[in-house]
Amino acid sequence: MPQRMVYDNLKAVVETIFSGKERLFNRRFMVLANHYLFEPVACTPASGREKGQVENQVGNIGEWLFTPLARFASFAALNERLATRWRELAQRKHPVTPEQSIATGFITEQLALRQIPATFDGYVEHMLRVSSTCLVVLDRHRYSVPAAFAGRAVSVRSTTGEVRVVADGAVIVEHARRFGRDQLICDPWHYLPILERKPGALRNGVPFLDWDLPTSIRLVRDRILKQPKGDRAFVELLLMAREVGLEPLQVACELVPDGTVVTASVVLNEMRRLVAPGQPIMLNVPDMLKLRIEPLADCGRYDHLREVSHVLH
Repeated sequence: MPQRMVYDNLKAVVETIFSGKERLFNRRFMVLANHYLFEPVACTPASGREKGQVENQVGNIGEWLFTPLARFASFAALNERLATRWRELAQRKHPVTPEQSIATGFITEQLALRQIPATFDGYVEHMLRVSSTCLVVLDRHRYSVPAAFAGRAVSVRSTTGEVRVVADGAVIVEHARRFGRDQLICDPWHYLPILERKPGALRNGVPFLDWDLPTSIRLVRDRILKQPKGDRAFVELLLMAREVGLEPLQVACELVPDGTVVTASVVLNEMRRLVAPGQPIMLNVPDMLKLRIEPLADCGRYDHLREVSHVLH
């Protein structure tokens, strides 16, 4: 990391331009500068001499990297392609010292840079309130939050790839960030406490309509929901799965024989058997600790206690 970095008054860095070199920097950008301990310097408007050939080089690099134009499925794929292209370009001759490559010159310059102690957590923070339907709205998308935080103010931190919701100093949920407009991103497990009070929502509730459960669990669910009070019975299975994990529930559903009457109690018993602690390990006792004469079990000793008790009375 260099000690000084020059910026061209972009909005993400400079909020207000005053006379001379005085600037009002973006608050979040100053957190970045304080983390890496560099001094931000803003250019003077309409003074191209302060930037040298930066704009020309930016145009050249953009042409080298993005010609021809290509489409990528994710930012990870884009970054991987850029890293590969950068390594190829780094083998070209250095524009100032052509006797060495750009990669060699960069290694030399790195000796004058400050080492980065820790990566900066670059996110945009929004203080939002969770709705009564356990949702927060960010960039016209709705993300679900655990039901326990309904109506509370939370910190929603968005990066290029994920959305984190923070409350009480801890991350309570993470979602993959969506792009576009008006999408609903629901995690059915967030609404499990509501099912305890309203088990009927399991049939028609929006978070549960497209719940991608394993095939064995879906088959058992469909059979249990056909029974009287089947929705409440299946909610009991989900509550236990929340404590022990989804895998024991999946295995328990797979163990249910075909053609038999499936009840929640049968599946619960299978789950308890699967998560029950194993038998204690038998210890190998050293010979020096073993009894030479082991005591014999004598139930007649209890008769003696009865006689003593009779005499005391």
